[in-house]
Amino acid sequence: MKFNFLSESDQAFYIHKASTLVEALPYIREHAGKIFVIKYGGHAMGDLNLSKTFSKNIGLMKEIGILPVVVHGGGPQIGEMLNKKNIKSKFVEGLRVTDEETVKIVENVLAKDINKKIVEDINKTGGKAIGLAGNKNNLIEASKLKIQSKETDSNIEKMLDIGFVGKPTKINIDIINEQLNKGFIPVIAPLGVDEKNNDYNINADTAAGFIAGALKASKLLLLTDVAGILDKEKKLISSLSLNQAEEIINQDFIEGGMKPKILTCIDAMKNGVKKSTILDGRIPHSLILELFTEHGIGTQIYS
Repeated sequence: MKFNFLSESDQAFYIHKASTLVEALPYIREHAGKIFVIKYGGHAMGDLNLSKTFSKNIGLMKEIGILPVVVHGGGPQIGEMLNKKNIKSKFVEGLRVTDEETVKIVENVLAKDINKKIVEDINKTGGKAIGLAGNKNNLIEASKLKIQSKETDSNIEKMLDIGFVGKPTKINIDIINEQLNKGFIPVIAPLGVDEKNNDYNINADTAAGFIAGALKASKLLLLTDVAGILDKEKKLISSLSLNQAEEIINQDFIEGGMKPKILTCIDAMKNGVKKSTILDGRIPHSLILELFTEHGIGTQIYS
């Protein structure tokens, strides 16, 4: 009779996997039954391997009792489609100027192409996802977003109209809760509609934060292309209180797109979200590492 024995290295590997599972147990108990809103975008969505990993992670979260709600972006895909149609993109304060022709393309890319793909990917892993467009059934009511700009020469402030770019004003949480109660994972395209039935493109971070606040979610998780909030020495800040986050927001080392992400977290938490995390979506299984290990990754903001 022939026996198969594990090598010491194999034993060490499997012992490590077992210890990781044991480490996750208290977090599984803590998170079960809680609503988590996850903003999905950037490199994590554009990379095939990372997108597959994300789908598996979302499916796992649902299987162990978490109620995930996914809000996705799609900037690069929108830009690619506009280029194919020879439409030049113009940005103001990081937001795409969106005319009537462009907003129709944005809606098609977000609500049909990207949303459908994410739902299919999650369902392929055994999950049960459903796509929702924010501009349908008044899921996300919105108003026109105007940008305040200051002329460098005269220092005069003026309001800029950047077209059909909106900010959320109200969320129909009944639609989301209905799908959660049916066992679905809602996947939401960040589009909004006003009382005149004008459609608006909404920044995905902003939409995710607003939805999280409306749902009184336990957690808001923003997947980004950086490690999290970095200090002036470019080192990761692992955690901040809500007060500390408000203090750090105007520091010179908070630059680029990080400031609006922090503001999104602050606003969400002031509207009832318990914790927010800004984490690196380029790391495989970043959601699992954040939620089910002692140290987590990224920067967590707590109330």
